[in-house]
Amino acid sequence: MTASQTAEITGLYRYPVKGLTPEPLPRVPLRVGQTLPADRRYAIENGPSGFDPEAPEWKPKIQFLMLARNERLATLDSRFEDATNRLTIRKDGQIVASGDLETAAGRAAIESYFTENFQPELKGPPKVLSGRGHSFSDVARKVVSIINIGSVRAIETMLGGAAVHPLRFRGNLYVKGWPAWSELDLVGETLAIGQARLKVVKRIVRCPATNVDPLTGARDLEIPPTLSRNLGHMDCGIYAEVIADGDIGVGDAIAVEEPKLV
Repeated sequence: MTASQTAEITGLYRYPVKGLTPEPLPRVPLRVGQTLPADRRYAIENGPSGFDPEAPEWKPKIQFLMLARNERLATLDSRFEDATNRLTIRKDGQIVASGDLETAAGRAAIESYFTENFQPELKGPPKVLSGRGHSFSDVARKVVSIINIGSVRAIETMLGGAAVHPLRFRGNLYVKGWPAWSELDLVGETLAIGQARLKVVKRIVRCPATNVDPLTGARDLEIPPTLSRNLGHMDCGIYAEVIADGDIGVGDAIAVEEPKLV
C-alpha cells in the first residue's frame, strides 16, 4: 500500500459489554490513549477472575462470557444508554433483562438472567464487571480495531463464495478502499482521519468467535483455519492507538500519513 492510498470509513461500532451486541455510531470523538467511548466498558465474569474494580487490571477473555465459547450471546439484542448506564437485553424482540450497570440492583438484574439462562456454560456465578475507565479488550492496552472490508471479501473467496458478515470480526472501524491484506503491513504506521491520528500497533489474530454468525448465533464457518491454510497465519485486521484527538465519522477518509521530513 502506498502512503497516498486512502480508504473510507463505512462503519463505526462500539461494544459496551464484552461479547454482547455491537452498536453502530455515526460519529465519535477519539481521544489520546482511549478506546471509542464506552467500548468494552463492561464484561460478564464467568466464574471468579480476581478482577478488582478499584485497581483494574487486564484479564484474558476466557475469564468472561464471550462469543468464542458462548455463541448464544449473538442471539441476544442488547442496547446501552450512556446517560443512564442502563443495559436492556431483548430475546426474540422481548425484553428479558434491564438494569443500570453502575448500581448493584441493576447489575443483579442482568446477572440473574445469565444465571437462569446460560447453564451449563457457567463456571461460577456470572458477575457484571465495571472498572470505570478500564476497557475489557482482548489486548492489554486501549486500542481501536480496524477491519479492511477488502480482506473480508477475500475470505469469502477462500470459503468458495460463502457470505461473511463483517461484524463477525467485531471491529470498531470498517474501511473500504484498501487492497485485501494490505492493512497487515501497516504496523508502525500512522493513520490520519481528519485531525485524529492513530498509530498501528498490532495485527489481530482471529479466534473462533469469527466462526459465529452475528445475526443467528450459529457456529457455521471455520475462519481461523481457513486463514491458516491459505495465508499461513490467522490475522485479519489491525489494532491502533489514538495519538492525536479528533472526531471521526462514517464516510470520512482514512489515509496513511507520510513521514515528516526532518
